[in-house]
Amino acid sequence: MKATKARATPESSLVDADTHVESFRQTRHNRRTELVEDYVELIADLIADRGEARQVDIAQRLGVAQPTVAKMLKRLSAEGLIQQRPYRGVFLTEVGTSLAEKSRERHQIVENFLCALGISPVTARVDAEGIEHHVSLETLNAFKAFLQKR
Repeated sequence: MKATKARATPESSLVDADTHVESFRQTRHNRRTELVEDYVELIADLIADRGEARQVDIAQRLGVAQPTVAKMLKRLSAEGLIQQRPYRGVFLTEVGTSLAEKSRERHQIVENFLCALGISPVTARVDAEGIEHHVSLETLNAFKAFLQKR
């Protein structure tokens, strides 16, 4: 039997199946990478502010238990994003630093865009924290272009 794509019609809100699948695939991918990006970005902030990132500080800033942080740090280490030094804390590798910088840049673009729309700085910062991980490169570039025209 030949597969047909469901087309959106005035009576239906369904998009074609391939588009639907791709949107959910992208969302699942973004959810998986969101925590990693949040951790490396926070670790970079702590290192910039204090010279190192300690597990206890990460747990406090993220509002999670230290065992949760320990589990994630093992994952980040296995992925080559961090190095842990006994009695010293957590440090980013070059790859981790690069990821933190990209995440920070995306966050700043989204936050600036929301502020340009009239959103309060506090709300824009909070909202950008979620949006930054789910915005496509195309949308991010549109935000940048909008901001440059102002």
